Amino acid sequence: MEVVIKNTYEEMSALAAALIADVVRRKPNCVLGLATGSTPVGTYKELIRLHKNEGLDFSKVTTFNLDEYVGLPPEHDQSYHYFMWDNLFKSINANPSKVHVPQGMAPDITAFCQWYEDEIKKAGGVDLQLLGIGGNGHIAFNEPGSSLGSRTRVKTLDDRTIADNARFFKKKSDVPRYAITMGIGTIMDARQLVLLANKETKADAISATVEGPITAMVPATIVQLHPKATIIVDKAASKKLTHEYPAEPRVLRR
Repeated sequence: MEVVIKNTYEEMSALAAALIADVVRRKPNCVLGLATGSTPVGTYKELIRLHKNEGLDFSKVTTFNLDEYVGLPPEHDQSYHYFMWDNLFKSINANPSKVHVPQGMAPDITAFCQWYEDEIKKAGGVDLQLLGIGGNGHIAFNEPGSSLGSRTRVKTLDDRTIADNARFFKKKSDVPRYAITMGIGTIMDARQLVLLANKETKADAISATVEGPITAMVPATIVQLHPKATIIVDKAASKKLTHEYPAEPRVLRR
């Protein structure tokens, strides 16, 4: 695990996009795992810039998103399907047939979750998985107490997660209580992880993730065991880290 501290959100986002672009350029038919939420928006804006200004080609890339709310149709403006098309896919040359976002309206969610796992394997596995982190240390919707070996499934959302996400809805009661999520074991199967965090509200979670013990009560701590994980944070999110960390990752120093 490597930790990189950038001065600003913009610098953090640019570095994350550079890591993703590096994978796409070296392996045009790569498989990307993607995340939603406010944190990766800057990364997606930079990927769009790279596509439009530098010709970064996504036509052969396969994508799998981490999660989706149960009960929200794809056209709902708070669904993660809508988020991904609005913030990334519509602005790059993504092949719709290669885009995968969990289906929150699937009639048999258990069967869908197994299908999603099978599709990831059929695609050859995820080459790079982009991650955010919740204030309680969750990754995807794997809430505190989630099995560290879990696979794609339905999870009940933690009260803190519901409160944190309420800002995206008209009122807190509109936030769905369940979500389909890749499991921690599924995430850890990716060949490379890039976890992003910004703002001081994530400082406790990042401190626990980077410098605390591995525990299911802080699911993100599992990334300590990944052979190629990069955690990129801005200054605010790094405030409670006690060790010195570099400003550039080893992977781009070649």
